[in-house]
Amino acid sequence: MTTLQFFIGLAIAIIIYFIITYVRLSKAVTNLTQEQFIEGYRKAQLIDVREPKDFKAGHILGARNIPYSQLRQRYQEIRPDQPVYLYDQNTGKSSRTALFLKKKGYTQLYQLNGGFRTWTGKVKSKN
Repeated sequence: MTTLQFFIGLAIAIIIYFIITYVRLSKAVTNLTQEQFIEGYRKAQLIDVREPKDFKAGHILGARNIPYSQLRQRYQEIRPDQPVYLYDQNTGKSSRTALFLKKKGYTQLYQLNGGFRTWTGKVKSKN
């Protein structure tokens, strides 16, 4: 096998991985614009999956902090019979949180498209 064949095979494997991940995510979570997120999050469980120091620095008004790093121990705090609105700084951890919760039987999973970094709504911070 030549080096070129190896890199072509590697590139194909990476592309397939990203396609599979994209399909799994699209089945697990619904991405919402900020306007859609605002319309529904007050009637749902609003979960910030960032670490506590980031949460304290500023979070969406009404959010609970269940960091992704603590999710396996604390996911039972989230009710499976109600909508779950997730966000993090971007969308990486909230997407992984949605995949985890989907495996645990949660079905109404939504995430803020673009994450907290794009949020322009009300924010609460603990100084």
